[in-house]
Amino acid sequence: MSKLFLIGTGPGDKDLVAPKAIAAIKASTDLVAYGLYLDLLGEICDGKIHHDLPLGQEIDRARLALSLTASGKHTALVSSGDIGIYAMATLVFELLDRQLQGLEDHPEWLDVDIEVVPGISAMQAGASRVGAMLGHDFCTISLSDLLTPWETIEKRIHSCGTGDFVVSFYNPRSKKRDWQINTARDILLQYRPANTPVLLGRQLTREDESITLTTLDKLHSDDVDMFTMVTVGNSQSRHIINGQKEWIYTPRGYNKKL
Repeated sequence: MSKLFLIGTGPGDKDLVAPKAIAAIKASTDLVAYGLYLDLLGEICDGKIHHDLPLGQEIDRARLALSLTASGKHTALVSSGDIGIYAMATLVFELLDRQLQGLEDHPEWLDVDIEVVPGISAMQAGASRVGAMLGHDFCTISLSDLLTPWETIEKRIHSCGTGDFVVSFYNPRSKKRDWQINTARDILLQYRPANTPVLLGRQLTREDESITLTTLDKLHSDDVDMFTMVTVGNSQSRHIINGQKEWIYTPRGYNKKL
């Protein structure tokens, strides 16, 4: 039986691609992805049939991957980061759900054997660059309102504030969306100190990576673009400086035992 691998390849550094992901790509004949993700993988993808669909065609990618596999091809649907976090895996299962509800006309999809291969997400890569920022309870919120109403997003930011979660903001800004990250900042300032540590991680683990440490009150959309992942500490997160080294960590409460 042919197999559909749903693969997360990590934030960009080839050394952070899981061995299981590499094995799944090698076992596949066809690779479906946004082309950049395959370019980052390099020679691992040589000799495979590439189905490169641009950004904005996520539904087409998921449909194609299911149909290729149903036709007998071992297929890998590839996303950066973790394919189950703001990525393609959920769309594949949503299409299967629709088929089960009779809303699609592809009964062959239901016979597809699926394996999900996780990857390192941008929030993990960013946290590793600065120490242990995700050391206690945290959440992630996408600031893109293309698929989720802003009213829902805003409610979640308030919930993050009242719960005092460390939060990683995905999709903080695009060419058409430049105000959401400032609004998120203003909401969180209602719940935590102005000097709360903030990480701006751009193009994490890639050749042009940049890491900026700032504070919540200084967070501004001018310093963020669509390639930036923003993580805001909670009220207990600490920014420490040791000579030339700077770290951010979020304590778990061990001070009660130390």
